[in-house]
Amino acid sequence: MGAHHNFGPLETKSEAPPDVVKDAIKQVMTGFEEYKTSNDERLKQIETKGAADPVTTEKLAKLDAHLDKFEGMNQRLTEATKKAEALDELKTRFDTIETAMRRTTAGVIPEVKAGRVDIWARAVVDAATAGVINLSQDQQKALKDVAEEFKALSVSVDTAGGYLAPVELVREIIKGETEISPVRSLARVRTTAQKSVDIPKRTGQFAAQWVAEQGTRSETPGLAYGVESIPTHEVYALIDISNQMLEDSAFNMEQEISMEAIEQFAVAEGAAFVTGNGVGKPQGFMSAAGVATTISGAATTVTADGLLTLKHAIKTAYTRSANFVMNRTTLGSIRKLKDSTGQYLWMPGIAQGKPNTIDGDPYVELPDMPGEGAGAKPVAYGDFRRAYTWIDRISMEMLRDPYTQATAGNVRFILRKRVGGQVTLAEAIRTLTCQAA
Repeated sequence: MGAHHNFGPLETKSEAPPDVVKDAIKQVMTGFEEYKTSNDERLKQIETKGAADPVTTEKLAKLDAHLDKFEGMNQRLTEATKKAEALDELKTRFDTIETAMRRTTAGVIPEVKAGRVDIWARAVVDAATAGVINLSQDQQKALKDVAEEFKALSVSVDTAGGYLAPVELVREIIKGETEISPVRSLARVRTTAQKSVDIPKRTGQFAAQWVAEQGTRSETPGLAYGVESIPTHEVYALIDISNQMLEDSAFNMEQEISMEAIEQFAVAEGAAFVTGNGVGKPQGFMSAAGVATTISGAATTVTADGLLTLKHAIKTAYTRSANFVMNRTTLGSIRKLKDSTGQYLWMPGIAQGKPNTIDGDPYVELPDMPGEGAGAKPVAYGDFRRAYTWIDRISMEMLRDPYTQATAGNVRFILRKRVGGQVTLAEAIRTLTCQAA
């Protein structure tokens, strides 16, 4: 069994009010109990009928989605980070107040000329009680004049007053969520001022020999050393923006593209960490030579026996700081698995202020991991901090080039970053391959 990683009690001061945390814990624990009951029912239906009832399957999928909603909190615990949300909450409150203050009152009665107010007001009352047809000519004319003023000034037509009712531009761009692998929370990260980093490595060991009191002692060969050389690679983005866009935009476009680049560089780093081929980019642990694999025992899926075999196939010393890694879809499959004693492998730990676990070990979601399928490797396990070294050479820099595209009226922004990474201790991690035994 891997050691339980206890990061202390769940922090509530900076992350969420106590009531919110308590509610989340209650929902996770209640949801998991319902999940186990539904999954047990599904397994029983498969055993007796040969197939699960669609209603049960649908219910299980909904419960799975419900538990997924709390994976963000679990990942923060797993990475042992305290990400304060107080500023975001404060900003939301200010935005709400600002929106309320800007909201105009709908249906405001246009100002009517002095001398007609009494006639118009009485006409409104009489029309409601006696009907418009029974009003005097003056009252009908007053109602008609006001109606015409409403028609003459219309928000829907720019020239009829629409220009006087401007829209509100919210200074926030709607963006879909970008999935980023938490590379830096898993790997050992180093910085360098050189183009590459060389790390000495022991490549061979001698074997100790027994000898008698006056026996002859011969050399014990085998001790050897080598070096792991990690080169740095460049990732870049190039964006052309018109001068007029930079001048007239309601947003700080330089800041906007800088934030976009930070996000997309992180996406590229995450993908390279998993599947990079090492040619012009970091080497991924899935493609590194020397990383061993374990057979799942099923042709296209992850199995409980496969996960347990995977876990116990690496040296005990590495299990003390080991993590499972997989994508969210695979995690959904693992939640359904039981060991030989009927105990679920996935267990919630949020109630104790600890990460959720798979057979006692925490896990990290990597969106770039492959899903289940024939020959696929959807799960990896091990001490990634000892297995993988990430190198930072140059943090993101932005070059503003107003000359190259000057004749086209554009300013060119070139953003770049230099990083490197590769597996430096392959035996510390292992993958799981979907394959029949």
